Amino acid sequence: MNDFESSLVKAVDASRAETASGKRAKRMKIGQLARKTGKTVRALHLYEELGLLSPERSSGGFRLYGPDELARVYWISKLQDMGFKLAQIRGLLDAVAASNSAPNAMQGVRELFQNKLSDTREQIQKLLQLERDIVESLSYLEACRNCDAPSTQSCAECGEERHNGLSEPKLVAGIHIKRGEAKGGNNEEIPSP
Repeated sequence: MNDFESSLVKAVDASRAETASGKRAKRMKIGQLARKTGKTVRALHLYEELGLLSPERSSGGFRLYGPDELARVYWISKLQDMGFKLAQIRGLLDAVAASNSAPNAMQGVRELFQNKLSDTREQIQKLLQLERDIVESLSYLEACRNCDAPSTQSCAECGEERHNGLSEPKLVAGIHIKRGEAKGGNNEEIPSP
């Protein structure tokens, strides 16, 4: 949890504690909520238009937000961090509201989060492989610092002996292939990974 999230959670907890003790939680205008959450006023208006937020109105017609709305904005932010679009978040709320029991409602949420966890873990694996590919390429390219070849043509002919026995990584190999031509000068297609 970063500093922003931590301060937001503390603010929500403090507001809810006031409410639980019988005090009316301090209400905020939209600008204050925007500053507390890091969201724009326009974003908060959009949340309201989509039915994600339902602020009270003052006698003068101003939108007033309390701890529940603050918590809802935090929740929306977390779901957006997970990759959910606002329409999907709206759909999630609709599905929970339409469920005939709390266990059924939470089962749908649980399944959604399990799928998102699986997708996230898959993405992490792809990113870890990308990290390995980049590290391998940087290690290989380190030998290029001391190259005295007059032209980049010699890069395509550079062998493992100049690169401490490392074979050319895929991220580097793609640089040396001329358009429409595979290594070796023939017109064979290069297989995709």
